[in-house]
Amino acid sequence: MSPPILYYIHDPMCSWCYAFRENWQYLTQHFEGKVEFVRLLGGLAADSDAPMDSKTRRMVQQSWRRIEESLPDTHFNFDFWEQNQPRRSTYPACRAVIAARHMADQSYDLKMSYAIQDAYYRQAKNPSDIDVLCSIAEALNLDRDQFYSLLTADSTEQQLQQEIAQARSLGVDSYPSLVLQINEQTRWPIAINYQDVSEVIETIEMCLE
Repeated sequence: MSPPILYYIHDPMCSWCYAFRENWQYLTQHFEGKVEFVRLLGGLAADSDAPMDSKTRRMVQQSWRRIEESLPDTHFNFDFWEQNQPRRSTYPACRAVIAARHMADQSYDLKMSYAIQDAYYRQAKNPSDIDVLCSIAEALNLDRDQFYSLLTADSTEQQLQQEIAQARSLGVDSYPSLVLQINEQTRWPIAINYQDVSEVIETIEMCLE
């Protein structure tokens, strides 16, 4: 019998995913050997060259401030808003995660996701830009030219659309989300508590029992 699957649906440019990343690491350590972990890209915002409008800029900045207020150990570099031309476009960053995992191994799903978050939220860089993503890949010791080719390949876009469709089939439309699949017929959405991961663990353990 195959083990239960814990799906984690995320977007590397989702601020709440950034806020949850230490808890995700704790979950994988706690349930190692008990469940299979599957990370899926949800695709928060499709490709766009249009500058982010003022309403969306305010909405995103307010989200960053809410996270800092509720999770004091999580910090954002607000210089991003002065140093960049923000766009509501996260698909390039999602494709970067797929490209990295194909070039190296599955661990690069996590490595690229975290490197994108660090560049965006801590270093005030814009991961909607291809050049930024290529530089991040280079810093992870991935070949820049090969990464660019894979990042822009049709097969990478197809993989992203497959993962988005799979996330929708799990009933997910917000990020981050957790879904525990016990078997083909039994799936449990797991409520996320950003401040107390023990509550998330308790819920998963109850479902496994």
